[in-house]
Amino acid sequence: MFYIGCHLSVSGGYEAMGKTALDIGANTFQYFTRNPRGRGFKRPAAEDVAALVALMEKNGFAPPLAHAPYTFNPASAEERIWTYSRDSMREDLEVLETIPGALYNFHPGCHVGIGAEAGMENTARLLNEVITPGQGTTVLIETMAGKGSEIGKTFEEICHMIEMTDSDKRDRVGVCLDTCHISDGGYNIAGATEEVLDRFDSVIGLDRLCAVHLNDSKNPLGAAKDRHEKIGEGSLGIEGIERIVNSPRIKSLPFYLETPNELDGYAREIALLKELRKG
Repeated sequence: MFYIGCHLSVSGGYEAMGKTALDIGANTFQYFTRNPRGRGFKRPAAEDVAALVALMEKNGFAPPLAHAPYTFNPASAEERIWTYSRDSMREDLEVLETIPGALYNFHPGCHVGIGAEAGMENTARLLNEVITPGQGTTVLIETMAGKGSEIGKTFEEICHMIEMTDSDKRDRVGVCLDTCHISDGGYNIAGATEEVLDRFDSVIGLDRLCAVHLNDSKNPLGAAKDRHEKIGEGSLGIEGIERIVNSPRIKSLPFYLETPNELDGYAREIALLKELRKG
């Protein structure tokens, strides 16, 4: 099964996102849990979430990928920012426990001058405080492009954050691989897909890879800038994207588009990717 979807707006509710995904040929989707650049939070109605769960079960969806807002900075040394990130993530995870197999993706943050090691320690400390033993939701650290003081550019940094997480919570920590980010970060995922996945496996372990952000990039390999492009129109190219979605090591994972598109553009990309997919 090829699980492919895109980023959708939660403004119409949870069931509405599922219906929109079906309309554009998707069988999964991603969404922001709250305003991506604000601080407000509106808890969804339990019946709306239940209606989405029923729709997903009926239509064979992969779990939706809930994305934390950009206002979180788990790596921050500023207590106000770190505490806001922790408390908000706890709220998000409470909601996600009502969605079977839910995935929750977040950016590991920026160290803003305190150094990468201290930033990674702060992010791991946050994971230790928000993850509860036995929870159903898997929390995913996203691979980053390395712009500014971002942590998580290298597989080694992501592995280090996972290893600093308490052993009884580590099974709820996974990774979301962003194809634009790791290309901008210097990993040739489009041209040497299997070699990059070999490296991921040797450092982190492919068993921790739970989702793929499928994005082309406006930038050349190693640019460290993080600018997404439409599928086939950037430096990864159609051939590179085709290699990625057909890699036997990751083809069973859900893929989520974050390309600069409206719904009609996403529908065209999903149709294109289905054509590129072999088996």
